[in-house]
Amino acid sequence: MRRIPFFIGFIVLLCYNTSCESKKHETEVETKFLVSSPILKDTSITKDYVCQIHSIRHIELRALEKGYLQHIYVDEGQTVTKGQKMFYIMPNVYQADLQKAKAEAEVAEIQYKNTKLLADGNVVSANELAMAKAEFDRAKAEVALAETHLGFTDIRAPFDGIMDHLEAREGSLLDEGELLTTLSDNSKMWVYFNVPEAEYLDYITSTKKGSKQQVELLMANNKKFNQDGIVETIEGEFNNETGNIAFRATFPNPDGILRHGETGSILMTVPLKNAMLIPQKATFEVLDKKYVFVIDKEGKVSQREIEIGAELQHLFVVEKGLSKDDKVLLEGIRMVKNGEKIHYTFEKPDKILSSLDLYAE
Repeated sequence: MRRIPFFIGFIVLLCYNTSCESKKHETEVETKFLVSSPILKDTSITKDYVCQIHSIRHIELRALEKGYLQHIYVDEGQTVTKGQKMFYIMPNVYQADLQKAKAEAEVAEIQYKNTKLLADGNVVSANELAMAKAEFDRAKAEVALAETHLGFTDIRAPFDGIMDHLEAREGSLLDEGELLTTLSDNSKMWVYFNVPEAEYLDYITSTKKGSKQQVELLMANNKKFNQDGIVETIEGEFNNETGNIAFRATFPNPDGILRHGETGSILMTVPLKNAMLIPQKATFEVLDKKYVFVIDKEGKVSQREIEIGAELQHLFVVEKGLSKDDKVLLEGIRMVKNGEKIHYTFEKPDKILSSLDLYAE
């Protein structure tokens, strides 16, 4: 008789456990996953291109004459103005050449005047007068040439700019054509960047004729430059080795922040027509490839590879692998297996998109 209560208690406990297992199983079966479809939408993306920054004018200053560098009036990194004296080459030889040329010109002038008086009196022929005139003209040309050579010893800034490194010091013996320094006009900057052929075609076909694309510059410190630039020119040929073509954007540089030779990235906004968008959280990676789970009519999950064309905030632009009618698993990616049948709730893609922290036009 004592075993009866124990037996009854065991039956009750067994029924309770069976009931719990049944409820647990029902809970697992009734789990529903959130599913939606890709959405086609006009939007825009920002593409970045590595760039090289150049001064609008960047020249080398060289000695046009041989001689000793007598004076340097400027310093490295100094801002100079147009016409400012920068270097002075010892002018003694060229001053002597000028004096000699002037003396010879005076002799030629006297001979010409004497010959003219004789020609006026029909003492000498017209040909002799012409020869005297030619000799006088040659002597004057020698004077002008000597003045030019002497002028080359006084080197002045051809425009407003910033000096670079000094390549010679005072007292140096200079050869003709020897580099003294470089000078950069940084009032505006030319920024060059290379664009792949496919993106060039998208740009050239989507940009209105006569309009100019506005771009931004991301500097090496990962901060945006405080001025916007304009794409002004595209080079005439593609590079056969890289398949790229060079674009040139012009940026104003009123504060002198940018210098010749800097690097950075050009940020260019590119419009996309009927782009296929899916949330980034719906994707997963396997060996550097992107995948999603697609649900068929029977509710079975299948893994599918996709190609990503661009990345937006919280979204991917899908190039290949999906159609607008596909149903894509949004949540619980780690909870399902390929080929498994699931219960799901379908949410319209517009509603999914509005719940993301996104601004897209």
